[in-house]
Amino acid sequence: MISSEPKIAETAATAFTIPTDAPEADGTFAWDSTTLVVVEMKCEGVTGVGYTYTHKTAAPLARELMKKHVEGQSPFDTNALFSAMRREQRNYGREGIAATAVSAIDIALWDLKAKLLGKPLCFVLGQMRDGAPVYGSGGFTTYSDERLRRQLSGWVSEGIPRVKMKIGTHPEDDLRRVKVAREAIGNDVELFVDANGAYSRKQALEFAERCSAESHVTWFEEPVSSDDLAGLRLLRDDAPAGMDIAAGEYGWTAMYLRDMVQAEAVDVIQADATRCGGVTGFMDAAAIADVHPLPLSAHCGPSVHLHLACAARPLRHVEYFYDHVRIESMLFDGFRAARHGVMFPDLSRPGMGLEFKRADAERYRDDV
Repeated sequence: MISSEPKIAETAATAFTIPTDAPEADGTFAWDSTTLVVVEMKCEGVTGVGYTYTHKTAAPLARELMKKHVEGQSPFDTNALFSAMRREQRNYGREGIAATAVSAIDIALWDLKAKLLGKPLCFVLGQMRDGAPVYGSGGFTTYSDERLRRQLSGWVSEGIPRVKMKIGTHPEDDLRRVKVAREAIGNDVELFVDANGAYSRKQALEFAERCSAESHVTWFEEPVSSDDLAGLRLLRDDAPAGMDIAAGEYGWTAMYLRDMVQAEAVDVIQADATRCGGVTGFMDAAAIADVHPLPLSAHCGPSVHLHLACAARPLRHVEYFYDHVRIESMLFDGFRAARHGVMFPDLSRPGMGLEFKRADAERYRDDV
């Protein structure tokens, strides 16, 4: 039984750094590990869980924010707690690490609230669809042609009808790699590419024309920097018919995404709940997409986005990102693998349906 005024009694935030299974890179960055920051909070014997992929210094910042603004408060006051944490960040900035810390806390708050109500999170938010369509995402620029073929064709064999690969590290080789990918997946699967802002405007325009004509690429993500709204608008206006220009994963606030939409810079807006303000920020992004209107795609963190995707009205799909699928399937009980290109929530479990497997994660602990 929930008391009339439940209060959050305990909070924690811990960083874990998990090595990749092979070196990975995209057009502007290379890495060999991924850091997961997990937030936990307890109320009435129930534990809410949230997380983000970020730098480990987000963990002590999250602890500080929760000590000041969350402990002793009602888990049902999600809007008030979100606003208080945002105000706290005025003098040191609301973006980057600060945004990821707030995002993980907000996700844990919503998970706790739904668990206390004994309902799946998608029910609490208002369900729109039974499942979340996904696209397989990986195809790193460090991969050999053989691994690229194996990974992308593997998703197709699992029934995922759309896949994405990274480009931009070696622009002179990108068209060839895209052709390798197309041959591996056949002609009936959508092929997406992601440059992570590696191209100049003219490079991106030329590549868009050629990869559309030669390999039928239908999605070009961050062809130029996501901060270059004029460049994105140029690509959106001049890219071949049938090719969507997408960006927004580095939208740390809803206002950033609003500015991108108002600049008519993209065909599809991307939002990442682990960066843009958790459940609260993601649903704000969904509302922005809905009223313009534009389709919304959830960036990475598939387990966090599953219930949000089932509630967001304008959703197109969720990124089934290789690194995060691997980590979440290892470290969270209740992970839901995609079936025939769709993730379905387990409606028998409250909240996000996840429980953190701390004992399994302990060997990766990298806390500060």
